[in-house]
This record gives sequence, structure tokens and C-alpha cells, in this order.
Amino acid sequence: MSLFHLALAAAQTPAFTPAPWMYPVLTAIAVITGLVDAIAGGGGLIMMPALITVGLPPHLTLGTNKIQSMCGTTMATWRYHRAGLFTLAGNGVLVAVTFAGALIGALVIQHFKPQVLSLIVPVLLIGVALYTVLSPRMDDCDRHDRLGARKFLPVAGGVGFYDGFFGPGAGQFYTTTLVALRGMGLTRATGLTKLLNVTSNLASVIVFALGGHVLWLLGLCMGAGAMTGAIIGSHFATRFGARLIRPLLIVVSLALTGRLVWQWFAG
Repeated sequence: MSLFHLALAAAQTPAFTPAPWMYPVLTAIAVITGLVDAIAGGGGLIMMPALITVGLPPHLTLGTNKIQSMCGTTMATWRYHRAGLFTLAGNGVLVAVTFAGALIGALVIQHFKPQVLSLIVPVLLIGVALYTVLSPRMDDCDRHDRLGARKFLPVAGGVGFYDGFFGPGAGQFYTTTLVALRGMGLTRATGLTKLLNVTSNLASVIVFALGGHVLWLLGLCMGAGAMTGAIIGSHFATRFGARLIRPLLIVVSLALTGRLVWQWFAG
């Protein structure tokens, strides 16, 4: 089943009880997901197909994936903050706007057919990959802030909306816009990305949880795995910086693009 069709069957899907073997298998996969997410984002490329493959219904796939993603990004956020890559002070409004955008997006997806994203998102992700390859700004040097903090708020709110509405590639969009528009070095942008990512994930979790669309035990087990992976990934990212983040950002962006295009043609 395509990611674009996950939201469409939510109301018609019966209750689901995970088999015992799913807990260790999906937790192990979440370690890899958390590692990739902590460095470049795009862990949904791994986890969403895994959840679909083991038979989770569409609405539970979306909600339960957000639980593990929130756990992993929370750990990565803490690690990047501890490394001094961003501060909470001064980013309160940015977080609030991102949260509001994601909350609206998570509400809208339950009443909207998202097939139009199958045309838009691959183009955006290709743009991210090309910008990462070609732009001299994708390194750890801070540069001129083109928008300023206040003018960047609509951008953050828009990416937050997308993350709540659909999700794949949101980390890449946060990072690329922070580099291109706010002039941040790549590693510092990746750190702030995790703060925005965990914010939009929290908003989504609230909406899905209120709708009863979360398998809590499975999600928390996967979350433990994602947190383990996030510890490893954030360690390597803060140690190697743009030398590691830049190529992985390219690979994940192109992989997401390929998967979304394949899903479009596969129906």
C-alpha cells in the first residue's frame, strides 16, 4: 500500500493486535531508523514500509510511526542541544508556529486525499538533493541570514504542516531551508531541525492519540530502539559534521524521491 493511501482507509480499518514477534523485529528496525533520522532525517523511508509489510492497518501505521519518531528525535534533540548546536531561548515562537502548523496538518490529513503530494514532494526532494550537491552553503560555515527569524516563521509553519499532514522528507526540508534562508551551517541547522521535528511529531502524536490511532506498547518499544539509534547517529553527526551529514542528506533525499515516484507508478 502506498503512503499516499494510508490516510484514506483510517475510518474503515478494524482493531489490530500485533503478533509477539513484531515487537523485537520492529524495535531492531527502529534502531536503524533513529540513526538515520538523527543525522539526515528520512527514517520514515525505513519504518513506514516495515509497518505496512508486517500488516499494521493504515491509521495505526501513521500514528504508531509518529510515536517512535518522536522518541528518536527527542533523544537526538537533547544530544544536539547538549553539544551546544542550538538554544531553547529565542526559539520559542519558532517552536510554537511549527507546533501549530503540524497540529493543523495532522487534523487535515484525516479528512483530505493527499494524492496531490505524489506530484509535489518528489520534485521538492530532488530540489533538496540538487541544492545539497551544488550549493557551497552546505557546509558548517554560518552565512548571511536572508530572511531573518520573523520572516522565517511561515516557512517553519509550512514545513510543520507538511510533517503533520504527510511527513516523509520533513527533516530534509527543515534543514535545507535553515541553511538556505537562515544562513546556518549544516550541522547547526541539523541540530535545530531536530527541535522542530520533535515539535511537529508531538503535535501529530496528540492528534492521532486522541483519535485512538496509536499502538502504545509497540510504539514505545520502537521508540526505545529509535532512541538508541539517535544516540549513535547524533554522536557521529556532531563528531564529523557536514562531511557526514551532507552525503547522507543527498542519499536519503534521492531514496525518498525514488520510493515516492515508484509508489506513484505502482498505484
